[in-house]
Amino acid sequence: MPRESHAAKTGRTVRIIAGLEAAYPGAHCELDFSDPLELLVATILSAQCTDRQVNLVTEALFKRHRTARDYADAPADEFAQAIRRIGLFRNKAKNIQSACRTLLERHGGEVPRTMDELTALAGVGRKTANVVLGTAFGIEVGIVVDTHVARLSGRLGLTRETDPVKIETALMKWVPQGRWTSFSHQLIWHGRRRCAARNPDCAGCEIRDFCPSASAPTEA
Repeated sequence: MPRESHAAKTGRTVRIIAGLEAAYPGAHCELDFSDPLELLVATILSAQCTDRQVNLVTEALFKRHRTARDYADAPADEFAQAIRRIGLFRNKAKNIQSACRTLLERHGGEVPRTMDELTALAGVGRKTANVVLGTAFGIEVGIVVDTHVARLSGRLGLTRETDPVKIETALMKWVPQGRWTSFSHQLIWHGRRRCAARNPDCAGCEIRDFCPSASAPTEA
């Protein structure tokens, strides 16, 4: 793709954002949760796992574990077995229990509301922290960069970066801060429903006119 001028990219980004808003006005986090702690746990579980699979596991898990104390005090082997249908379940079980012990020791059992405090928890990186801050608290300090956001950011010509942190930094320069959370959700929905990794539906794409990759051949 030829290098765009700043003005041209700004205009195209505005149209992409508007197109995604029109296509997915109700886009939201597809993990099931009823409070910040449940969202934190579900997001840790979701790494390298589908939201659908996580929701199947947390339906029963959230009935048995309602507070940080419930997670922290659960027998380690028993808790790991409760999430055994999730990939990397043993490591995730350790992280969740460690994170909940930290919540009890430093935050009165409550989920904190800052990036630094969240990323100090076991198993929590910027992506998970952004999910919790933006979705549970409405605090927009960054953009969630999952596999869909990373892939589509490149396809849409919004950044050439491949590292998640650098992708996030690049996107934050082009997307207005008040749209960071909704933009993440909408781009994720677009990746799941239209712009698949293989054979993206360019013909039916709502933002095709603003995508430099739309005319590229799709993979077989």
